[in-house]
Amino acid sequence: MNSNNSTDFYRRHLPHYQPGVATFFVTFRLAGSLPKLVIDNLKTEFAIEENRLSKLSLTEQQKKDELTKLRKQYFGKFDALLDSGKSGPLWLGESQVASIVADAIHHRDTKVYELISYCIMPNHVHLVIDVGRFAESHHEQFNKMTHRRLGESPYLLTNILASLKKYTALKCNRILNRSGTFWQHESYDHVVRDGRELERIIHYIINNPVKAGFIQNWQEWKWTYLKDGFL
Repeated sequence: MNSNNSTDFYRRHLPHYQPGVATFFVTFRLAGSLPKLVIDNLKTEFAIEENRLSKLSLTEQQKKDELTKLRKQYFGKFDALLDSGKSGPLWLGESQVASIVADAIHHRDTKVYELISYCIMPNHVHLVIDVGRFAESHHEQFNKMTHRRLGESPYLLTNILASLKKYTALKCNRILNRSGTFWQHESYDHVVRDGRELERIIHYIINNPVKAGFIQNWQEWKWTYLKDGFL
């Protein structure tokens, strides 16, 4: 069951709700994969709609539901722009680079999370993981891979992603013979509320390369993973 504590919520450029034990849908992207002006316009559009919602005569639950819909719309536009891949780096389209990211994701499975699904696209990654349960049962291993290494955030998911992105950035930059920022600092994360939503998100993830026009069938994409029993 998901926690519902006010300390589970925080905001950087995007709102984040991170209970200690939950299933998360996460998207993280390459630095520079979208022009700053495009992102700023999306954020402004979101802020205007969020402000409009706050002024409506709705119950707290209705406002929460409408805000969830708004965030999904915002993410849909954001992801469609990434899929078009018209600007910015496409380093994850190189097999050696994608392989580093895939291996790092799998390495953490059953250590700090349960890996459910992922899809590595040329400029971004979609990931579904169950966070917290393995942290509780493997506390020492979890601390070794996250808190003790980073020591910056009380949020489990934030630490997990920071560790994953830091490791893969170093490895990928080495392969690409480059230096500098590899990943965009902030990621998109969403708590999966129930089994039906999980199923919808999995379908969305595995069909991302199909929708982008790269393949005809999701199973043809080398960099898609789905744990047995989830479809």
